[in-house]
Amino acid sequence: MAAEGKAIDALSQFELNTTLGPLGASVNFTQSNLHMLYAVIIVLALMTIGMGARALVPGRLQGLAESAYEFIMGMVVEQVGEEGKRYFPFVFALFMFVLLGNVLGLLPYAFTYTSHIVVTFGLAAIVIITVTGVALARHGWHFFGYFFPEGAPLWLAPIIIPVEVVSYLSRPLSLSIRLFANMVAGHVMLKVFATFVVMLAGLGVVGPVLSLLPLSLNVALMGFELLVAFLQAYVFAILTCIYLHDAVHLH
Repeated sequence: MAAEGKAIDALSQFELNTTLGPLGASVNFTQSNLHMLYAVIIVLALMTIGMGARALVPGRLQGLAESAYEFIMGMVVEQVGEEGKRYFPFVFALFMFVLLGNVLGLLPYAFTYTSHIVVTFGLAAIVIITVTGVALARHGWHFFGYFFPEGAPLWLAPIIIPVEVVSYLSRPLSLSIRLFANMVAGHVMLKVFATFVVMLAGLGVVGPVLSLLPLSLNVALMGFELLVAFLQAYVFAILTCIYLHDAVHLH
């Protein structure tokens, strides 16, 4: 991150460019796609190598893999119930994909694919389509009773049903915008303060001294962004579990 002349360009970091040379350009393979591939490889390597040893006293990789497994499994069972175990792979894949997308973007020269609304909305759409499919498979046409609470007066149906349908369809919007907005806001702040460091450092003798303040703020922001990266993955996963609970138990 550096100053673009004397201006602060905080949004160029989100621009998509093709990678992998002519081959990537021919299929429009961008750095966002590349980092998604990195995320998948890292998760597969972690679970394959980490769980491959199955040592009685786990090493670091095995401990990390087991911790991730137990954390997500506990979340699924707590929110959905024992029936939720069958949906564990889905929630686990979502959590790890979002988490890696958030964390990889904090590395130098890396790209945060969760900073693009098309990616987060795509993930949220997958969640809602899956949840709706689960509800229809388990409850059939009775699923549509979800949009009109039992015992409610029939004359309220023209009001309640549209409100419930809009509320249901707004789930992918809220899921995607929350993740996208947090990632964009955090990275914009990081670049702004990093640019201040570069600009102030070039002011002569007092420049390096003045740049210490934005530098210290950037270090603090980096720690905060790591926390946000985990929290946003957790929120995405736990809301998915809540939606699955509604689909399984229909309330």
